[in-house]
Amino acid sequence: MLIVLGILFAVAPAVVWTTIARTRPVGFAIGGALLAGASLLIGVQRGWIDAPGMDAHLVFTALAPLLIACGAGLEGRHESSPSPKWTSRRKGAIGFLAVQFALTLVAGLLYALMISEGSDPPPSKALPSLPPGISTVDEGISCGSGGCWRAATITSDDGLSRTEIIRELGLQQESCRSSGWLLDWRDVCVGAKDNGENVTIYATWGY
Repeated sequence: MLIVLGILFAVAPAVVWTTIARTRPVGFAIGGALLAGASLLIGVQRGWIDAPGMDAHLVFTALAPLLIACGAGLEGRHESSPSPKWTSRRKGAIGFLAVQFALTLVAGLLYALMISEGSDPPPSKALPSLPPGISTVDEGISCGSGGCWRAATITSDDGLSRTEIIRELGLQQESCRSSGWLLDWRDVCVGAKDNGENVTIYATWGY
């Protein structure tokens, strides 16, 4: 159900544009751009594109109306005065897009509030990817006074030492990167530890 709703959310601006487009050249150009943006957003929703989901939704719902407005403006230069029926459809389109943006903004602000107060660990995909010959033994979540983090015990299938495993992963030092663009201001930090018996890789939030 969520997958269907996500797809409908992404293609809605393109559908709205088809109701108000008046010329083929501009109509196809703007429609194609909106569908391309919808495809990218669906890729984020499905995890095919590594990008912060809520930020991507907010940017999409902000840029889609601007693109539609540009298309309507270009058509207005070459077309006669619109009919009352078209004007009515335009008002409906503006209303729909405004509601979509408002709902996304509210959801985004709630999301930002939740992550600022919650203690959820980074997602599993935040852990560094493993090269061939290194595999995960187990993965879990731990919590302490500083919040929660995700950790995985890894081993070498090729007989590498613990030091060599850490070097192979390039995790001799902890590294951090931004978790989001707009709403999620946290950094996600990844690293590796030699526990004497095995190697543990982890992902935790940095502030």
